[in-house]
Amino acid sequence: MRSISSCGGNHLDLLDVALRETGRQTELNAVLMQNYCTEREAGMDIDRARTFLEIVHSGSFLKAADRLHVTQTTVSARIRTLEEELGRQLFIRNRNGAQLTPAGREFERFAQSFVQIWERARHQLAIPSGRTSVVALGGELSLWNPLLLDWLVWMKNARPEIAIQAQVGVPDQLLEQLRTGVLDIAVLYAPKLLPGFRVELLVEEQLVLVRTTDRDGEQVGSKDYVYVDWGPLFAAQHGASSSAFGEPGLMVGLGPLGLSYILRAGGMGYFRRGAAAPHIEAGQLEIVEGAPEFTYPAYAVYPEASEARADVQEALRGLTQVVK
Repeated sequence: MRSISSCGGNHLDLLDVALRETGRQTELNAVLMQNYCTEREAGMDIDRARTFLEIVHSGSFLKAADRLHVTQTTVSARIRTLEEELGRQLFIRNRNGAQLTPAGREFERFAQSFVQIWERARHQLAIPSGRTSVVALGGELSLWNPLLLDWLVWMKNARPEIAIQAQVGVPDQLLEQLRTGVLDIAVLYAPKLLPGFRVELLVEEQLVLVRTTDRDGEQVGSKDYVYVDWGPLFAAQHGASSSAFGEPGLMVGLGPLGLSYILRAGGMGYFRRGAAAPHIEAGQLEIVEGAPEFTYPAYAVYPEASEARADVQEALRGLTQVVK
């Protein structure tokens, strides 16, 4: 990678790397880049790139300001400066928010790559001694045990030279970190499709209805149904058969919380088969015979540009290995 601070003390060389990695240097891109580099010494600021992408993501200057914790005046000033440097209008503002112009759509392609590569540069500069690279992976809490925990162990044994940054978060937060380059891989249930990213199916888990038993194998609190919010698809499928369970006495948004609750207080609910299996083997839970089961797939999401990164590809290979 060339210097991050060349071309008049700005980040343009890093942006040029981003463009080459996307392989999409269209004629408009070339015009944008020419205007950008010759307009003035101070090139694209990383905050302007983040601001641009936040407006694209949220569809509004006001929402972008809230998410970035700055004033709307600051957001407008950053975009105005960016448009002046590029010599192109990037957004059309109206009562419904902000929409990209054709130039803005072209600019989005490499602005996103620029932010991702900037974050990657920060990661690479922080490589621990004795390691060759850093892979940042985030996953939903429900996926960490056992899937991502098994993956961490696999990486330690198979690729110890790769340092790992592991994070837990909610889907929207993880996708935002992926989009801005903080994460290299996000492991999610039902991820939103993002341009410039690949989505690979890792495993199709089953949600099964389980209930607690007492020490003699008798049902305990089986009528205390706990509803776990496994997402809109589950809600739609579950609604067709919800009358069989009655009104839930407790609704939770996190599978591990619901499972821990019924193990302590008694009850029944839908949980991942893999998470419930140890408790079924221990006699604490049993599967409710005849109850419908629901598919709950998990996916790995990563930037298309990462197909050229050997460390990310090894991390993805490890994910596919531990789910077999």
